[in-house]
Amino acid sequence: MSSFFRVLLVGVSLMLSGIAAQADDSDKIVLTVSGKVTNGEAVDFTLAELEALGIASITTSSPWEAEAVSFEGVSMVVLLQAVGATGDTAAILALNKYRTEVPVSDFIDHGVILASRKNGEPMPISDKGPLFVVYPFDDKPELNTEIYHARSAWQVRSIVIE
Repeated sequence: MSSFFRVLLVGVSLMLSGIAAQADDSDKIVLTVSGKVTNGEAVDFTLAELEALGIASITTSSPWEAEAVSFEGVSMVVLLQAVGATGDTAAILALNKYRTEVPVSDFIDHGVILASRKNGEPMPISDKGPLFVVYPFDDKPELNTEIYHARSAWQVRSIVIE
């Protein structure tokens, strides 16, 4: 076999394995919610399962974006209802071990979402994904403070309801 055909065969094999890996990502757990939830058992979600709960959107600027961006994802209120959350605080943990505590009242009072998409596209880990806590900073300028910026965790991996 000529070296051209070997390179072509290797390239096609790598491309097909990449397509298979993307297909496998649909079953990947992206979020675990635990703590004071129904039956006290942790609930795991794939991205598709989160998005199946319903999509809300917030278009806002932030300290991390040069211009207003459209974020789409599940309403935090809807997510907490789906898991039967009964606590007053959500301890949010990111992939890089960043941890922030958010009063559940923020979700109700401010319409916070757990964004999974930015301008219609899934968010990669390199751009605050796969999940990002988003507040409506432009609609409610009083939220544009360090307190709420610190609560806006990205690369979210788990939430513990306390």
